[in-house]
Amino acid sequence: MKYNLLIRPEAELDIEEAFEWYEEHNPGLGFEFVRAVDTCLATIGRITLAYPLVHQEVQRALIRRFPYGIFYLLEEDTIFVIACFHVKRDPQQWQNRSD
Repeated sequence: MKYNLLIRPEAELDIEEAFEWYEEHNPGLGFEFVRAVDTCLATIGRITLAYPLVHQEVQRALIRRFPYGIFYLLEEDTIFVIACFHVKRDPQQWQNRSD
């Protein structure tokens, strides 16, 4: 099945903030992070149900090489990306987005 992918503005901001942090600390690494996010999103689109539920209906896919996860909801034929969070951050911050 082909899914539509919608990235919520809050998740876009998460990705942008991580990009900026990586670029500030190691120029070029932010672009590698964005490529890793794109790869992760493409994989989610192909094997959506392969990732574990981590909170209610929210699933999480870990981003390769970076300590971040993509948190998403699947509703019918649409994947809603609600967050891109560092795995050590307080989960309450993204869990409120799933309500």
